[in-house]
Amino acid sequence: MSVYVVGHKSPDTDSVTSAIAYAELKKAMGVDAVPAMQGELNPETTLVLEKFGFAAPVIMTDGAGKKLILVDHSDISQAPDNLDKAEIIEIIDHHKIGDITTNNPILFNAQPVGCTGTVLKQLFEINNVKITKNVAGIMLAAILSDTVLFKSPTTTEADKKACDGLAKIAGISDMAALAMEMFKAKSAVAGVPARDLIFRDYKDFDMKGKKVGCGQLEMVDLSLIDDMRDDLYKTLKEVKEEGGRHTILLMLTDIMKEGTDLMVISDDVSFVEKAFKVKIDGPTVWIDGMMSRKKQTIPPLQSAFGC
Repeated sequence: MSVYVVGHKSPDTDSVTSAIAYAELKKAMGVDAVPAMQGELNPETTLVLEKFGFAAPVIMTDGAGKKLILVDHSDISQAPDNLDKAEIIEIIDHHKIGDITTNNPILFNAQPVGCTGTVLKQLFEINNVKITKNVAGIMLAAILSDTVLFKSPTTTEADKKACDGLAKIAGISDMAALAMEMFKAKSAVAGVPARDLIFRDYKDFDMKGKKVGCGQLEMVDLSLIDDMRDDLYKTLKEVKEEGGRHTILLMLTDIMKEGTDLMVISDDVSFVEKAFKVKIDGPTVWIDGMMSRKKQTIPPLQSAFGC
C-alpha cells in the first residue's frame, strides 16, 4: 500500500518540497512513498520545481483509507480531510505541536528550526541516504524561503549549516541570488484574484474556541498591491464571514523593509491590539520587524486569547 507524504493546506515551498524530498528518502529505504499536496502550486514553488526538474506532486485532499506521513504541520485544520479515517504513520515538522493524535506510537520529529527542510537534511544523514543534487536544490530553496534568506527570527544556526551543505551538493554558489529570484516570483500578484492571494499562504487556528485565520503575502515591495488593497480588504471580510471566524489577519510583509502591514478584521480588535501593542484605527497597521507568522504573529495572538 502506498504511503502519501503530504504537507499542509495552502501549500508553500517548504510543504511541497518536503513532501518530495521525504518521499525520496522513504523510497530509498524501501517504502512505496508518494509525494502529495493539498492545493495548487504558488508562483515561488512553481519556479523552484521547474528550476530543479521536479513535477508537481499529486493533489490529495482526502485522507480516508490512506496511510499518511504529514510534513510541515501537525494541526487537524491544516491536514487532509477525513483524517480520522486515515492511518498516520509519521509526522515531520518545525512548528509547535498541534492537536493531531494517533492510535499507535509513531515517529514524530518536530524541531525548533526555521524550516522542515533542515529537519529532513538531518534525517537523510541519520539514515545514511545520499541527497541527490536536485533534491538538495529544492531543500535549499525551502530553507531560504522559510527563513527569508536568514532574516526571519525563526532562523537558527542549524538552518544556516544545512544550507551550506545543501548548496554544495546542489552546486549553488550564490544563495542570495537564488533567494532573490524566489522572492521576485513570490511577489507576483498582478492579475491574481484577491481570494487567491489571501489563500496563497493561509492557515486557520483554534484559539480558545474562537477561529482565527492568518494569511501572509511576502513581497519585495508593498507598492505592488497599492491598487489591490480595497479589494483585498473586501474579500478578507467575505472570507471571515464565510468561515465563521472571530478574527482574520492578512500579513502584507515587505521582505526588504523587514516589516508587515497587518490587515485586520475582527469581532473584537482589542485582542489584536493587546497581542501586538498597537492601536487599530484603519484597515492595516504597520508592525516593524514582523516577518514570521509562526514566531511573531500567532504566539502573541494565542496569549491575547488566553491560550
